[in-house]
This record gives sequence, C-alpha cells and structure tokens, in this order.
Amino acid sequence: MAIRIENNVSLRMYNTFGIDAAAKTFAVFSDTEELAELLHDKAYTEDTPFILGGGSNILLTKDIERPVLLNRLKGITLVNEDENFYYVKSAAGEVWHSFVLHCIKNEYAGVENLSLIPGSVGASPMQNIGAYGVEIKDVFHSLEAYHIKEHIIKEFNATECSFGYRESVFKREQKDQWVILSVTFRLLKRAQFRTDYGAIQEELDKMKLEKMTIKAVSQAVINIRTSKLPDPKKLGNAGSFFKNPVVSLEVVNKIKENYPNLPVYPIDEQSAKIPAGWLIEQAGWKGKNRGTHGVHDKQALVLVNYGGATGKEIFDLSTDVLTDIVSKFGVTLEREVNIH
Repeated sequence: MAIRIENNVSLRMYNTFGIDAAAKTFAVFSDTEELAELLHDKAYTEDTPFILGGGSNILLTKDIERPVLLNRLKGITLVNEDENFYYVKSAAGEVWHSFVLHCIKNEYAGVENLSLIPGSVGASPMQNIGAYGVEIKDVFHSLEAYHIKEHIIKEFNATECSFGYRESVFKREQKDQWVILSVTFRLLKRAQFRTDYGAIQEELDKMKLEKMTIKAVSQAVINIRTSKLPDPKKLGNAGSFFKNPVVSLEVVNKIKENYPNLPVYPIDEQSAKIPAGWLIEQAGWKGKNRGTHGVHDKQALVLVNYGGATGKEIFDLSTDVLTDIVSKFGVTLEREVNIH
C-alpha cells in the first residue's frame, strides 16, 4: 500500500496543548521501511522533517512549514537478561505510561517513579525525562536512531547521548538529525525503591500497604500526579513548562533574606536547585487566568489552554512569567517545553 502524504493537516489532535496549528505536509510511519521511503520522497528531502511523537512537550506558536512525520512505531520486547538486570526494548512510538505499566506487570523495576508522564518512549531519552528522584539516564541502556540525511541506523550508548538535566545530544549538537526508532532500558530484577522524594512516602503511608512493591510506588506517583496536574485530555497542557533552576548559594542566600522558607536542594558546595513552581507561586502567578489560557491553579509550573488559545498567547504568558521572576528574584528560568 502506498504511503499517504497529506497537506494542510491540523495538528490539534497531535499536541497535548491542543493548539490548532497546521502541518503543510504530514505523514505517518509505523515501521522503519515506511520511514526510509518517506525520507527519500521529494516532499521530505527539500527541508528537514519535523518528527512528532506524543506531542506532550511542544508548544506550537505557528503553522509548521517543515514536513511533519508522526512516529507510530510499536512493540515491546525483553531482549536480554543477566543476573541483575532485564534489558527491555521498546519501539519509540509506544506511549510512555503504557510502557511503564508493561514493566510493572512483568516486574521490571526502575521506571515506576516515572509513571503517568505524558508522551512517547522515543521522546524520553531526548528530554532525559525525570520525576521523583529518577531520570531516564538511570535506567537507559541504548537506543537506535535513523539518520535523516545519511539513511543509516546507529546505536547510541548513554555516553553518546550526553544526558543532562532535561537535555541530551538530540536537543543540542544532533538536533533534527535523527529519528529515534527504539530505546532499550536496563531494569532491575530486585527493586531499589526510591520513596524519599516529594510526597511518595506520605502517599504510601496513606495506602496502608501490606508489602512494598513497584506497583504500589507507581500507584502512589499516579495519585500524587492526578491530584496536582491536569489531564491533557481534559485541559490542554504540556506538563512542567519550566525547568527547576540551578543557582549559586549566593543567590539562594539572597532570596532567603526575604523568603526564609525557600526550598533548596543542594547540588555541590557552590550551587543548589530551587523549585521553579515555588518561585512562580510566590510571585503570584498560580491560578492566574487570561480567559483562554493561564497558569494552573494547583501547580504553578503548568501553563494551560482552557480552550481556543493560540500558541503565541501561551508563549507570551510564559515570557511575562520569566520577566517577573527575574525582576523579583534575580533568577532566570528556562522553558522545558520545546517551542516551535
């Protein structure tokens, strides 16, 4: 069957903000052969394609002139195991939370703290997603990616991915050069529970468990996230819009002069991470409503589309927040969401 390439397709259903931007050229691939065929097609060789997965970490501020490819690669396989680890390979188009649930069902430990994060498996190493004390780099083994111009498939190890805080080589030096096909995770046979971060232990205590399991930790995370974060299916959002800033201890001490209850997470002798959501809330932005869009009333890190907002309006709101935080605290926040 010939691959279908469409023109002027609305992307509203393909981004969790629900922004009604259009793709000038649009196609879906569900295996590597289809991807290769599309990348050789004239419609996709004249400009660098825009690869779309779960659409959960992007804000579309305009129509996309570049040709769009939607990744729908599927499949999860146990490819190897040794004394301590399972090596589980997932196609990039799998829904991240579905992958986590698959791991929990099969008692592959390590990703339970990352439950209910929206998006696809392929985006997880690009963004080095993380939550509740765990990041992708902690469970990552390797990934396979297809080079858009050279038409080769390469395997990347953790070092080659250059993971940072919500960063990887695919967001920097190698941006727009590769399509991630699959990710292989190294998951524990004997769980090492991380319950010391956020409210996980408190939530587990409420659950009155007879036995600690990775399923229980996952459920605790789900409970916490659903109590604070809006469901993108009901209210357009991209999760945390801003990164938690890393600042010098000098900056920490200066803020503490006026805000002695500032939460601080030391990194080394010179620097610490402070919560962006706390800064935004203290500055009075939590729950601020601009009609079609605003700052979520339960979590100040989350910007929301109440319906009908443009990406430009949400971007302008984020700029106003950034400007105000610099003015009030002398801290420059960075957007975690990719802007297009």
